[in-house]
Amino acid sequence: MVEVRHLHAVIGLAEELNFTRAADRLHITQSTLSKQINEIEEHHRFHLFTRKNKKNVELTEVGRIFVEEARSALLHIDRAIQFGRAAREGSDSTLTIGHSPDADQGWVSAILAIHLPLYPKLRIQLISEFSSELVRSVIAGEMNMALVTAPLANSRITAVAFAKTPLYVALPKTHAAAQKEQIALQDLARDEWILFARRVHPGVHDAVMDAARCEGIAPKHAHDVITAQQAVHLVSEHVGVAILIKPTAVDFSAEGVVVKPLSDASLCFESCVIMRSDDNSRLTNEVTRCFLRKYTPQRLRPKQMELSLSA
Repeated sequence: MVEVRHLHAVIGLAEELNFTRAADRLHITQSTLSKQINEIEEHHRFHLFTRKNKKNVELTEVGRIFVEEARSALLHIDRAIQFGRAAREGSDSTLTIGHSPDADQGWVSAILAIHLPLYPKLRIQLISEFSSELVRSVIAGEMNMALVTAPLANSRITAVAFAKTPLYVALPKTHAAAQKEQIALQDLARDEWILFARRVHPGVHDAVMDAARCEGIAPKHAHDVITAQQAVHLVSEHVGVAILIKPTAVDFSAEGVVVKPLSDASLCFESCVIMRSDDNSRLTNEVTRCFLRKYTPQRLRPKQMELSLSA
């Protein structure tokens, strides 16, 4: 039997890679920590760590996988306690839903407007994170679902597209292409580019750089930003031109800056609802279906929605 104390011991040692530091962090003796690690390894006949010396260790491949799942197990234990407390206080169900800081506010409003007859006391908790962190949090079980633009492919999540998200360019009014209806990447070839940092939208960032390379453009990288407000301000300061996601690009303005759509059709992304591929929760699926009904009929065939989600 693996107990919670064993999971804490393995995670603590995996993060510190040193018995002294891990034991201090867990408020136990080094001998107790060593005993707990040995109990797991001997009982299950696999090695989680390789010893470099008496105090320092390295994770094995088995250990890396074990630690990842151990973190998820502890999160589920914490959630079980939280949900139990919520039920005691009269709230039947709590659903944690993530979205990026630049998500269309219409999407957020649609989530908040969901009412399910079977869950009259449903409580929705919203969390804003970068796209890469949203995917990680859904996989780890920290979130039930999330709204993500261009999520990177991962076998551990189910992603259902509900909207098309094009890119826009913010550029100074004095720019040679400022009067054009649409902006091509070639129009920006000589400019310094302001982009969302890769950790904010890795799929979008990589696609923009790949498209530039395909057109023989080597953009001068000016700045990585995490918000559209930052990007538009930098454009107003004549630092460069910014390539932004539509929901944010049209919401902010600054003196001397214009925002125009990007003409490259390949740089239009799918915004998706993502959830764990092994999540069979009826509540999560019901909320997901309710949200998709607002958007999906205009963009996806009905059968695609049925195939993407479990009953």
